[in-house]
Amino acid sequence: MQKVRVGGQAVIEGVMMRSQNAMTVAVRKPDGSIKVKEEFVSSLTERFPILKRPFFRGVVILIESMVYGIGALTFSANEAVEEEEKTSKNGGGGELSPWMTAVTIAVSFAFAILLFVVVPHFATLYIGEILPINMGIETFTFHFIDGILKVSVFLIYIVSISLMPDIKRVFMYHGAEHKSIFTYEAGEELSVDNARKYSTFHPRCGTSFIIIVLLISIVIFAVTFPFLPLFPDMNKILKNLIYILIKIPLLVPIAGISYEVIRLAGEKRDNVFLKAISLPGVWIQKITTREPTDDQVEVALAALTKAVDMELSTGTNTPRGE
Repeated sequence: MQKVRVGGQAVIEGVMMRSQNAMTVAVRKPDGSIKVKEEFVSSLTERFPILKRPFFRGVVILIESMVYGIGALTFSANEAVEEEEKTSKNGGGGELSPWMTAVTIAVSFAFAILLFVVVPHFATLYIGEILPINMGIETFTFHFIDGILKVSVFLIYIVSISLMPDIKRVFMYHGAEHKSIFTYEAGEELSVDNARKYSTFHPRCGTSFIIIVLLISIVIFAVTFPFLPLFPDMNKILKNLIYILIKIPLLVPIAGISYEVIRLAGEKRDNVFLKAISLPGVWIQKITTREPTDDQVEVALAALTKAVDMELSTGTNTPRGE
C-alpha cells in the first residue's frame, strides 16, 4: 500500500494532520460529534523546487507549519465552544485574515526571540562577569552556558503551561496524535483498539525539533562567533544587541540542519547516534504528551484518515516531512 508522510499538531479539543497536499483538522464539538475541516494545500516547495533540497526544506516546512497551525488553532477554538459562547465572544467566529495571521506569527516570533535568545544571552553575560573565567562571546563556554539557559527557560515554560487544565487536554490530544501516526506507520488498520497500544513519544515530534534546535545552536554559534568582530571599544549593551541581531539570521541554517536531523531520526530509528540525539526531545515529550482517552484517539484518527484519503486522491504524493 502506498504510504503518505503525515505530520500533526494538537489543537484545542482536536488534532491537525498535514500531508504534502492536504490538511485536515478534526475537533470534538460540545455535543460530542466530530467536525472535520479538510483543505488541499500547496507548498512553496512545489512552486520553487530548489526549496525541496536538504537544509532548505526544513525552513519552509517550519514556516508553513506555523501558518497552518495558527489557522487550525483558530478553527478548533471556534468549534470547541458552545454556539452561544462563540457568538458572545466574537460575533460568530470565523477564520483569521492573512494580515491577522501574519501579525500573530510576528508577535509569536518576537516573543520567542525575547524568551530564547535575548534573555539567555544577557543572563550568560551576567554570569560571565561574576565567574573568574574568560567567557567572551568568542569562547565555547559562553555559548554552552547560553544553550543550557535556553533549554532551562524552555523547560520552565513547558512545565508552567502544563499545569493549566486546558493545556493538559491539549497534551492529551498530542499523545493521541502520536499514537495514531504510529498506527499508520505500522501499516495497521486505523482503529482505536490498534492505536491504544502505541507510545505517546514520537521521534519526529515538534518538541524534539525544538530541543535539537537549541542544542545545534550551541555548536553553530560557537563555531561562527570566533570569526566575527569583537567591537572592543563599543558600548557593552549596544555590542551585545548587535551579537543578538547576528544570532537571529543564523537561526535559519540552524532550523534547516535540525530538520534534517529529526527527519533522519524518524527514518532510521535503530541508529544509535540518532537515538542518542533524539533522547532529550523524547524526555521532554513526557511533559508535552499525556495518555489520551479513547474518544481523543478517535478524533486524531478521524483527522489522519481524511488526510491520507485526500493525499492519495491527488495521485501526486511523494515523501515529505511534516
